[in-house]
Amino acid sequence: MKDNTLRYFNISLFQQNLLHWYSLNKRDLPWRKDQDPYKIWVSEIMLQQTKVDTVIPYFNRFMMKYPTVFDLAEADEQSVLKEWEGLGYYSRAKNLHHAVKEVVSVYNGEVPNDFKQLVSLKGIGPYTRGAILSIAFNQAEPAVDGNVMRVLSRVLKIEKNIANQQVKKYFEYITKELISTGDPASFNQGLMELGALICKPKAPLCDLCPVKESCRAQKEGIQEQLPIKTKAKKQKTFKYIALLITDEKENIIIEKRPSKGLLANLWQFPMIPLDEVSEDNQEKWLQKSYGLSVDIKEEKGVLKHVFSHIIWDVHIYTAKLHAENETSKQLRKVALSELEDYPFPVSHLNMMKFL
Repeated sequence: MKDNTLRYFNISLFQQNLLHWYSLNKRDLPWRKDQDPYKIWVSEIMLQQTKVDTVIPYFNRFMMKYPTVFDLAEADEQSVLKEWEGLGYYSRAKNLHHAVKEVVSVYNGEVPNDFKQLVSLKGIGPYTRGAILSIAFNQAEPAVDGNVMRVLSRVLKIEKNIANQQVKKYFEYITKELISTGDPASFNQGLMELGALICKPKAPLCDLCPVKESCRAQKEGIQEQLPIKTKAKKQKTFKYIALLITDEKENIIIEKRPSKGLLANLWQFPMIPLDEVSEDNQEKWLQKSYGLSVDIKEEKGVLKHVFSHIIWDVHIYTAKLHAENETSKQLRKVALSELEDYPFPVSHLNMMKFL
């Protein structure tokens, strides 16, 4: 059955109004200074699930330290993670670093403009692929993120659940049909910008919208009912004690997380999982797990950190190292002044005020 979503829809009018509005209202962002595919790639990876205002200083610092793919490819992973520190979703940095090395070794440092080559790189999914191909190489490829699905679900009155993977592919098909072949870079960025500035999740600014005469949902007064999205499952909470363990010289014990999984290869203060270890067995558990003999002293604070799928409820305690046996390989004893040399997740950065 043929899809009728775009039947009777004036595509050229929609393109014209969107592109004109974008040319007058686009934000002055550092990755828009030119069409360097490497800069666009880095910016799009940083912008995943992260606000523009948060990304700007990280992007600027990252570009100063790693101005080319060659600089990033040669960097040590711990240094890259340190530059990413506080931005979250650290697997993005690891995948970017891995993919850039491949660009240097396989493509002589040239970010590929070929659909299949680009999507084969680690960490590049349909959205990032479309953004790079359209913005850097002027190819009429869709770049569909949450902003784009929200705008088009309202403009075209698409009453489908955007949490469904097949529906996301449907929006890619629709965007491919709508995209301006003359200026795909501005079209895709215009859709994203419209979603960020005007067609907001709540209380969209319909009176200021450049495409309101095309918007089916606005004409029916149902714009705030779209898009349709099922609610995410409730996040599970895990309880921990985080220990700020110091020795007689005020050195502190830090731990490197495993190389796979949540916050891989970042550093943290040792944590006791309270769901697994009773209060009476905490010091025994530390001895068995880490080879550390400590006195747990006083509680300094409580921290709640929300990830996309879980919540950490962390009670922060000071502890004194009074004996040290054969410790596990992931532990390291460092001076307080050396902490800044190690990449920490935000949750543990926030604990440092208690040191």
